[in-house]
Amino acid sequence: MLPELHAVLGLLEGGFGQLKVLVVGDVMLDRYILGEVDRISPEAPVPVLRHVQRYDRAGGAANVAMNLAGLGCQTVLAGFWGDDAERRDLAGLLEAKQVDTVGMVTSSLATVSKTRIVGRRQQLLRLDIESQDQPSEVDRQRLIESSVALTEKVHAVVLSDYAKGALTRELCEAVIRKARERGIPVLADPKTPDLSKYSGATMVCPNLGELSTATGIHAREMDAMLSAGELQRQEHELKYLCVTMSERGIRVLSEDGVYHSPARAREVFDVSGAGDTVIATLAASLAGGLKVETAIELANLAAGIVVGKMGTVPIEAHELVSQLTPSSKLRFDEKILDRDGLSRRIAEWRAAGETIVFTNGCFDLLHVGHVTLLEDCRSFGSKVVLGLNTDASVQRLKGPTRPVVSERERARVMAALAAVDAVVLFDEDTPIELIRVIRPDVLVKGGDYHVETVVGHEIVMEAGGRVEIVPTVQGFSTTNIVKKLKGSE
Repeated sequence: MLPELHAVLGLLEGGFGQLKVLVVGDVMLDRYILGEVDRISPEAPVPVLRHVQRYDRAGGAANVAMNLAGLGCQTVLAGFWGDDAERRDLAGLLEAKQVDTVGMVTSSLATVSKTRIVGRRQQLLRLDIESQDQPSEVDRQRLIESSVALTEKVHAVVLSDYAKGALTRELCEAVIRKARERGIPVLADPKTPDLSKYSGATMVCPNLGELSTATGIHAREMDAMLSAGELQRQEHELKYLCVTMSERGIRVLSEDGVYHSPARAREVFDVSGAGDTVIATLAASLAGGLKVETAIELANLAAGIVVGKMGTVPIEAHELVSQLTPSSKLRFDEKILDRDGLSRRIAEWRAAGETIVFTNGCFDLLHVGHVTLLEDCRSFGSKVVLGLNTDASVQRLKGPTRPVVSERERARVMAALAAVDAVVLFDEDTPIELIRVIRPDVLVKGGDYHVETVVGHEIVMEAGGRVEIVPTVQGFSTTNIVKKLKGSE
């Protein structure tokens, strides 16, 4: 189970929205041209691609920013781009995710772009547009000043280095110095063999190849390479050295020792941008006050999700929530939600393609009939939401001697069941208002009902859902249990 799961869900379900993160680095546009190949050109021995689709993605530091925005963070981006069509396309992608580009400097150089030609899911060619020249001294100074000023206003900084000229040693030193003055985490994704460029950073996140280059030791000699990495961590005053190791997972070196997070078992389709997802998730997690172990596990989970997609695709909060909220992984208190919290979680489940099932009742003195109903609910969908009558509501329905068990205890008992994914209390006599909020895909009622007599059936069916009636288990009811108990007195 993920450490600090309750805190993680709180961040994913709104808490990240209170955090602002700055990304400084090499911004680029990733363009994909997809098509079908069924013949060779008569003009030259090359495949002929019949165009089917074209789409653009934010790349490099811009992809880090998109990942942070996908997690829900307020995100600011600083770097270089040109005055060209690629810049306008990239700006549109960033604007759609509400990434603030106030830190971007328009230089005389072209916006860096990479166009991948893909046929039948196989990359045939990549066309890069980028200048071999470096930005002017004036532009470099503008970016340093802008980045330092923005560091004053954020909760964390990411230095995303793709060796395209944005992250000079002077800029890195200035931003790290300012971040340390403010006591905020600064994380770096390195593309240079000299890690001294990031001295004083909270965390530097090389992959195996980058750490091998930095230490001069081949990745096959894993233990020796990691030992050399630990020496560099100490030499350059890094709090953490976080090594992404592909199918081997993630390993973190610190003065407290080594922490290893195994790779999540998941089909790998495309590793493009996985490192960006990792460092974005780490930055957001540390800014949110999570322990480093929790941050690593969450970043590992996020990377496992994005490598199952084609191309550079950022993580979304709802994908993590969906992975983290199967009933078996949640404590009871993480399932008991108010209406606002339930609305957010349902939105995340629905975005992840889950089927929402709803049922309701008093559930006073849990018995086999209740359990059977909930097991039936589970068979109709992937997420079961239980609406639970409050004590006042039960009294109006059942009389002044009920409920036997208080709403707080009933909610805890129901939330402890594996068949239940969320519990929400309602004070009304019927759950009609709750159904309007949830709009479940499946509405379940137990007993001798017809579809037309089930409260809320119109709302569900008008939205394309359905109503399921399941029979009650004869001989089991709370009323009978109470009578039996009274008879034994």
